[in-house]
Amino acid sequence: MATLANNVLTLADWAKRTDPNGMTSDIVELLQQTNPILNDMAWQEGNSTTGHLVTQRTGLPTVYWRMINQGVPPSKSATAQVTEGMGMLEAWSEVDIDLLKLNGNSNSFRLSEGSAFIESMNNEMAQTLFYGNSGLAPEEFTGLAARYSTLVTATAANAKNVISAGGSGSDNTSIWLVVWGPNTIFGIFPKGSNAGLQHEDFGAVTVEVSAGVGGNRMRAMQERWQWKAGIALRDWRYVVRIANIDVSDLSGGSAAALTLQMIKAFHRIPSMGMGRAVIYMNRTAAQALDLQGRADIAAGSGITYETIDGRTRTSFRGIPIEVTDAILDTEATVV
Repeated sequence: MATLANNVLTLADWAKRTDPNGMTSDIVELLQQTNPILNDMAWQEGNSTTGHLVTQRTGLPTVYWRMINQGVPPSKSATAQVTEGMGMLEAWSEVDIDLLKLNGNSNSFRLSEGSAFIESMNNEMAQTLFYGNSGLAPEEFTGLAARYSTLVTATAANAKNVISAGGSGSDNTSIWLVVWGPNTIFGIFPKGSNAGLQHEDFGAVTVEVSAGVGGNRMRAMQERWQWKAGIALRDWRYVVRIANIDVSDLSGGSAAALTLQMIKAFHRIPSMGMGRAVIYMNRTAAQALDLQGRADIAAGSGITYETIDGRTRTSFRGIPIEVTDAILDTEATVV
């Protein structure tokens, strides 16, 4: 008996998405995540089709005090160039036309399936923004965690912007302070292309299926989703990572002095006016911070609450705090 591949929709899938009236059911998106970082990012078109060349100032010219009739030697600044890479995230959907016709509302069914693809693309992009590593997975772009991965300044200059909260083991999380801007850090997309998630609907096509006898054909509605993106870090001083936040220490309302670490992060940024500053943390850290909020507000810690568009938003010294599900609770210790 032939076995259907698990990447195609079946009659069982169709039945699970149909209500008693034969219409497409509203699906409860239990896998939906909140990743506001995708909306916060500044974006620029890359200066090449496969990457973005960034020129950074690495040294200032030497200047001198001089006396009358006494000259000074010439000097110059120093620069370095770094090519930031991009990745191509892609997904395809092929649904048997006869399966779509079963409930008489094929467009609704396709929209239901398409929304799941969009959510999956968003989740993967946000995850890669934090944890992508082109050194381990060449098809990805390098995210923030791989760039801010050590506390040793002799190993990396940007270790100055990695703050340890003292945790150990492999149940840690991080809080990130990012200042988005054209001269700090921004998202990039290939030169001559379009930014963001792209969708192509190829309509009815003939596809080869893996089920049954090899080479079998069927008519299917085919769609493709594609997202070409990366990040360019022009100035590492405008990203701060509070690493080694031990999740086990956050249980029971103990916030492990999160506000103290956030104050340290605040002072690592040279100038908040260089872009749009946002603090990112996951739900575990956000809950711990919220539980200590009353005492901290009374003590004047800088945590405030305000209602924007009908929802409460937490800020720290005027910087919005965004809950981001892509940040893990299972990070290894940064050393």
